[in-house]
Amino acid sequence: MLLRILDRLEEILISTLMGAATVLIFLAVVHRFGTGIPFLYPYLIQIHIAWTQELCIYMFIWMAKFGAAYGVRTGIHVGVDVLINRLNDRWRKRTVLFGLMGGALFTAIVGTMGAKFVIELMSTDQTSPDLEIPSWIVYACIPLGSYLMCFRFLQVVWTYWWTDELPHHDATHVDGVETSKNAPIALGEA
Repeated sequence: MLLRILDRLEEILISTLMGAATVLIFLAVVHRFGTGIPFLYPYLIQIHIAWTQELCIYMFIWMAKFGAAYGVRTGIHVGVDVLINRLNDRWRKRTVLFGLMGGALFTAIVGTMGAKFVIELMSTDQTSPDLEIPSWIVYACIPLGSYLMCFRFLQVVWTYWWTDELPHHDATHVDGVETSKNAPIALGEA
């Protein structure tokens, strides 16, 4: 139950950040080119939106950190497993587990170093240039996203240890859409 809640929160955070950043970028572009239109210039020049670029950068960084954890959970990260697939089952399992544990260790180290950095940053008065929010809020995505990614690696390790199954992303599957045996397979068959 708690894992489902965490999964949903992760998905909601990523999609909200992506959608909000897209809307902000669209508004900034409309504002920039709208000021070139003579009758809109007096109205639009009074609206100061220089902060949108900084906010979008931060939103994309947060989205990338949590998106990486989502990628581990769903198996959408690109992997080169040509040599691993040629190993016998016993060595393949050991090699995959070693790689997953290496990923967990790496993200735990990055998360710990990031947490130390954020804790030290909290004692300063540093703020972001345009938004003027405390810098530690911006950098908090490093430990949070890294620890979540470490948890996802350990989750995959646990599942793989007991079931010998890795998460696999099927690019042809869309949640909520049922497949039919009579459905066209290729674009030319439609």
